[in-house]
Amino acid sequence: MRRFLVILAALSVTLSASHGALAQENPLAASDVAAQSTAEQDPKIQQASHKISEVLTRKFGVAREKAQTIATAVMSSASKYSLPPALLLAIISIESRFKETAKGPNNATGLMQVVPSAHKRLVRNVDLTDPEDNIETGSAILHGYMKSAQGDLDAALKSYGGSRAYAEKVSLRAKTFEPAASVDAASANGQ
Repeated sequence: MRRFLVILAALSVTLSASHGALAQENPLAASDVAAQSTAEQDPKIQQASHKISEVLTRKFGVAREKAQTIATAVMSSASKYSLPPALLLAIISIESRFKETAKGPNNATGLMQVVPSAHKRLVRNVDLTDPEDNIETGSAILHGYMKSAQGDLDAALKSYGGSRAYAEKVSLRAKTFEPAASVDAASANGQ
């Protein structure tokens, strides 16, 4: 029994050390698990995620399992970075039409068209074609732009997409996603 406890203690130290190394290696990964599990446990967030998944399947032809992965990642990142889920969905619909392998100018990659050369620190050890990684990274970038712009959403969107027209397009598109992406609307409907 004593030997088992020693092994268990050693394993715990090893896991703690590897988690610390992971946090240093990829700054996004450190709080991902906590934010995702919190989002997944909240019934209102689960309901909104389900509604988003239905919209992605119906309107954009995304396969159900993939739609659920995207919806869950959007809700998790929106919660973590205090961003409206409808805003993230609008960006994804404009940037990639929900195609996780989309490629664009300057090697922009994935759902949110993250440009690796512009965000080297954030994309280190990240698979930008993975929906969860891409949405997490794109949300972190947008959150950084929001902080730099002192909360000015239009300025942040202009930095993200490169123009005022882009910011206006995203803002308009976000309104179409609000009914599905609103946590309050999901709970008010009793779903």
